[in-house]
Amino acid sequence: MPRPLRVAIVGAGPAGIYAADALLKSEAAAEPGVSIDVFERMPAPFGLIRYGVAPDHPRIKGIITALHQVLDKPQVRLFGNVDYPGDISLDELRSFYDAVIFSTGATADRALGIPGIELDGSYGAADFVSWYDGHPDVPRTWPLEAEKVAVLGVGNVALDVARILAKTADELLPTEIPPNVYDGLKANKALEVHVFGRRGPAQAKFSPMELRELDHSPNIEVIVNPEDIDYDEGSIATRRSNKQADMVAKTLENWAIRDTGDRPHKLFLHFFESPAEILGEDGKVVGLRTERTELDGTGNVKGTGEFTTWDVQSVYRAVGYLSDELPKLPWDVESGTVPDEGGRVIESGAHMASTYVTGWIRRGPIGLIGHTKGDANETVASLLDDHANGRLLTPAAPEPEAVEAFLAERRVRYTTWEGWYALDAAEKALGEPQGRERVKIVEREDMLGASGA
Repeated sequence: MPRPLRVAIVGAGPAGIYAADALLKSEAAAEPGVSIDVFERMPAPFGLIRYGVAPDHPRIKGIITALHQVLDKPQVRLFGNVDYPGDISLDELRSFYDAVIFSTGATADRALGIPGIELDGSYGAADFVSWYDGHPDVPRTWPLEAEKVAVLGVGNVALDVARILAKTADELLPTEIPPNVYDGLKANKALEVHVFGRRGPAQAKFSPMELRELDHSPNIEVIVNPEDIDYDEGSIATRRSNKQADMVAKTLENWAIRDTGDRPHKLFLHFFESPAEILGEDGKVVGLRTERTELDGTGNVKGTGEFTTWDVQSVYRAVGYLSDELPKLPWDVESGTVPDEGGRVIESGAHMASTYVTGWIRRGPIGLIGHTKGDANETVASLLDDHANGRLLTPAAPEPEAVEAFLAERRVRYTTWEGWYALDAAEKALGEPQGRERVKIVEREDMLGASGA
């Protein structure tokens, strides 16, 4: 009797769980069946939704409900707190599974090559996001001494960073933020936050809803300079062809023409300002120098040679995420991705047998969470085609209990899906006395303890 197709998925964020869902909905799931093990280096699943989405965005965190339904399926097991390749290598995975899908995402900050980037007070947005999202592997404190702050970038991460810096700690208290984050934000001295984009309003990468949310806080006055509202032929074409870009531009136009109100914290959205240098004294940030740009007719910009110095004491760069290189897999340094064709990992022009990628590790950190669904479907289709045509390697020990015995022998303290339910209940119990949905547990040991690892 044929055994189920055994698949390992490395990374329990949306990309990996969408891949599991695609496998479960495939014809192979009916006959001879599929058996899926999801490996995650964190003790808890859900990846970027747990550790990358701002705490005041419960709407996006609602995606967890859909992901839950996949991990609830009996054909799927979760192995949390298991590191690739530290706890289990590619060869070891191949000994247990017919195929391995990597969906490890992107957690590091993309570099920005301007003078002064190394100064004290110059930060990567990803590190700040990890801190306020209670990631166990980052410091428990964050320096929030600056009264005037610059954020470089015009994507949703830049908006998240700017909004968290501009809101009060008490505004964020009803969310899941842990006590150390609340205490840190309580000490935050920021009164002015300046967001800089080198192109114009039509080229901003904000989601319309995320942008409008900035204006909902009773403490944040959003300010746009009317001189920054400018469009060329390329910008007009973008607005005509992209409804989201048009909605963003309209919102910015409305803010540019209104009177400035009296909310205590000011959040400035600047366009046509290209970061040129972070200025420092005694190794610390004391300012930012930008070059004014202008549209060139195509929607791109060119420098004007006109520079402005901004009085800021810290700078956050939100210019994109970068994936960590995965040992034993080919790597494209430029894009920070694993080379692939249709989700099949490609090394020296040939498909690396039984090895696949999906999500940001495959195509780079672009697009919204939902975009990884199509990605997962394509990767899984390639995997199932290889399975149907006998191109997968045959594992030496495909029995589900073999990998459990291996991890036990390695003395890996792994968490399970049942353990997530226990951790979830523990976090909700912490929140209940304060009337909050949950309070996130931060320390890895505490997470393992609550999960019964």
